[in-house]
Amino acid sequence: MLVLANFFEAIAVVLDYALSIYMWIIIAGAVLSWVSPDPYNPIVRFINTATEPVFYQIRKRLPVSFGGLDISPVIVILVIIFLQTFVVNSLHGLARSIV
Repeated sequence: MLVLANFFEAIAVVLDYALSIYMWIIIAGAVLSWVSPDPYNPIVRFINTATEPVFYQIRKRLPVSFGGLDISPVIVILVIIFLQTFVVNSLHGLARSIV
């Protein structure tokens, strides 16, 4: 049972780190949308490639533009915070209850 508890704990930690890193990528993408960066820069291309599919799905389903201001990054960050609070904490609790 200890192995299973450690497995769930490891999944929770890795998921928490992955969600935190993606949240910072979302923030970088939002900041880049305010300026006019070089679209051929590899970092800018990576950030756009990592964020635009998620932004597109939100923009397609919700009217998230108010007065020219796109709030889809805010919605993605709120979803990430929800996942960190609910899923990660549930996995930590499950790991503690197995032991």
